[in-house]
This record gives sequence, structure tokens and C-alpha cells, in this order.
Amino acid sequence: MGICCCKYNSTVTPLGLVESATSLGAINGAREGGVTKKEAWLDFDGAAQQEFADVAKYGIVEVSGVDTSGRPVIVVSASKLPSNKELDQKKLLRYLKYTLDKYVESDYSVIYLHYGLTSLNKPSFAWLREAYKEFDRKYKKNLKKLYIVHPTMFIRVLMNVLKPIISAKFGRKVQYVNYLNDLSEHVTINQLPIPEEVLQNDRELVAKNIKTASRPKDASDSYKPVDQLPTQQFGVSLQFLKENNPGLPIPKVMHETIDYIKDNGLTTEGLFRRSASAISLKEVQNLYNTGAPVVFEDIHLAAVTLKTFLRRLPEPLLTYDLYEYILNINHVEKDTRVRVVSSLLQKLPRDNMAILKYLIEFLAIVAKHSDTNKMTISNLAVVFGPNLAWSRDEVASLVAMGPINTFTMLLLENAEQLFADDSEC
Repeated sequence: MGICCCKYNSTVTPLGLVESATSLGAINGAREGGVTKKEAWLDFDGAAQQEFADVAKYGIVEVSGVDTSGRPVIVVSASKLPSNKELDQKKLLRYLKYTLDKYVESDYSVIYLHYGLTSLNKPSFAWLREAYKEFDRKYKKNLKKLYIVHPTMFIRVLMNVLKPIISAKFGRKVQYVNYLNDLSEHVTINQLPIPEEVLQNDRELVAKNIKTASRPKDASDSYKPVDQLPTQQFGVSLQFLKENNPGLPIPKVMHETIDYIKDNGLTTEGLFRRSASAISLKEVQNLYNTGAPVVFEDIHLAAVTLKTFLRRLPEPLLTYDLYEYILNINHVEKDTRVRVVSSLLQKLPRDNMAILKYLIEFLAIVAKHSDTNKMTISNLAVVFGPNLAWSRDEVASLVAMGPINTFTMLLLENAEQLFADDSEC
């Protein structure tokens, strides 16, 4: 039986369904307030858990949503590095490579939070040189930006010392960021897992510059919303879009980008993995938000526009209510996962369900051309998972990516069953 597109009102909760499909011990984490980091890490990768658990527990590396160009963002926090006496530096390097391996086939960005690096946890120059050599072309090719936040004289001198072994092309990808707020044009600050000590340091740096003509805002400055135009398409709720675009069951941005890709780009290699010009993306968003017609001439721009639309929704398409259940999907026995996912989807509002169906059925078509576009179901899950589900505080974590990707893969692999039109209400 398929999924009914009306809102499901059964008294059986998704958690109850999960409990019936798994042992009570396996789902304990969800009952007590959600998946713990330890449990999620166990789900992330069994083999990796055994090798890297002692490194992962520090939270040095986190995958945190996407930037304004739709690229995955990886955050590295120096303040979370323990003493060199406590951490195997060679294992740290292997862990960094292991983490990046999941994203380097697509364009991605790295944010390095430098504050907190001390003489006790500072990697040696030899380690830095080895790390640069270890991260070969596979890692450097698709790295589009390396943001170094709160750079000190040490880091600037170090970059100059490393110049002989750093290519000019890589050097152009490095951007110094003096204040956290300067990142806001590139990424949503709230989605970043910024340690409190880094936030405090940012506030102190801002305070030191308070007498300048134009004081830089710190990351805690309140956001002042602007009035929304009736034609607004990005950053508004599905309800707003429905009320201001009567007769359009699918948001205009999704309908037009998907139609363009279907007609022109299903066989394009790197579809949804390549980024687009930030200027062009901003222009497209402005056109949509002002009600002007948009004519795409670039596949990758259309693909990034679609991902950006989904990520800019005030609430994820899979809703906040399902987030904790999604994180528990790996606790469900494999032979009952589709049934559990089906029951969870019935909790979605009608509009969310219809839009999700439209998107997943399109992505299933994309996957059928994976021989040429290289976008398998697994690759699509990695790219779209973070754009379909995130927590209320917007901060994403590396350990959450595994369950989110698993859930997205289940949607793609079982699209025909989960979104059948012959369901009964």
C-alpha cells in the first residue's frame, strides 16, 4: 500500500512504530531525548567507529549543512584539539581524510576556526607539511574555499612559510576572515557548530574595534527580518508560497529548475556536485524574489538553485517533527525500515508530502542516468540529505549525516512503493 497525501491522524506515534520494529534497548536513546553522539557515531560506520572513536569524540571536525552556493561545509575547530600528548597526530590525519572522502567528489568548502590553538595542541610543522602532501589532488580539486577565521600573526607567517609547497591555485582558495559575521555572506552562521570560546573571542575582537567608523557586527547580533514581497520565493514557508502563488502545487523554483534539468541535463556528469557562480546564484534568487522571469542557460546553476531553495526553507521539507526519528533510522531492523519510513511520511503535512514526492521521483530519474552523470542513489543521498532534514538549531553534525543519508537513500530506493498513487485515506 502506498502513502496517503492527507495528514495522518492515527494515535500510533512514529516512535511507537520504531519500538515495535526494534528492540527496546536499541531505541532507548530516542526515548531519552534523541540519539546520543555515541549512538549516532556507532551508526555512522562500524569499522570507522573502532578505529576513530577516540578522535571523533572531540568533535574537531563537523559537517555543517551547505554554503550559499549549495556546497557542503566542513568545520574544523582548533579549540577542540586536545593536547598533543592525548591525540595520535597520525590518526588525526587519517580521520580527516576519512571524513573528507565522503564529500570530495563534489565541490565543498572548509571553515577553519583558528582560535584555541595553543602550544599544547599545536600540530608540528612537519605534520602540517605531511598533511598538505597527503591531501593530494583528489582533495584539493573540489575544495572551492578554505576560510581561516580569526587568523593570528602565527597563521599568516605559517602560510608564507608554506608557500614553496603550496600551489598558487590552492593559495587563491584561502580567505582570511577576521570576524564571524564576515562569514554571513558565504554561509548561514547559525548552522555552524561554533564553540562558545570562539564566540566569546569574536565578541572581544569586535569590542576592540568599537571605536571605528563602521563597527563590525559580531555573530550574536540579532537578525532584523525585512518585509517579504508577495513574490518572494526563497527563505519563505511553503504556506506563504501556497497563499501567494495560487494554482501552483509545486513551488515555482522547484518546478522550473527540475523541468530545465530534465530537458537539458540528466546526462551531465557532476550534476548536483558542481557549484555555480555565487554572483549568478544571487542574481537568480533576486529575479525569483521580485517575480521576474528566469531563463537558465547553465545546468549547474539550475541544480544549485534547486538545492539552495530547499536549504533556505524556514523549516526543512521533512519537518522538525521527524528529525529525531530520522536520526534513529539505523536502529531499525533493515527488513522493516521501509514500513517505518512509510509510517513516518504519513505524519507530513499534505503540501510537504506532495512536494517531497515530486522531488524524489525526479531524483529517481536522475539516478537512472548514473552511468553518465555519475549520480548514483548513494551520491544523491549525500548531496540532498542535508537539504531535506536539519535540527531546529540548524547546527548539523558529522554523526547526524549517516542516518540522514540512510533515510534519504530509503526514499530514493523505494520511491515507487512509498509514493504510490493508489493509497487509501
